[in-house]
Amino acid sequence: MTREWIREDGDALVLAIRAQPGAKRSEVAGEHGGALKVRLAAPPVDGKANAELCRFLADAFGVPLRNVTLLRGAASRAKQVRVDAPACRPDWAS
Repeated sequence: MTREWIREDGDALVLAIRAQPGAKRSEVAGEHGGALKVRLAAPPVDGKANAELCRFLADAFGVPLRNVTLLRGAASRAKQVRVDAPACRPDWAS
């Protein structure tokens, strides 16, 4: 099964994310239009949702927060995020 929302870039992963801020809890909610849909338990103000997304992905991939970089989409629901040197790969769990 190919996943359009993830690609490898050396020892890093680049993820296409469809963010849904203001959710009850942060969680993956499937795929949406070629992107991984992530619900975020943070409002979309003052960068809080972006910070929560980076924290959520750092926890999921077992890396420090400094290894997660928002590449595109700071003010959009469509985002591109880079995860450097992931310690685990939750996308392989299925």
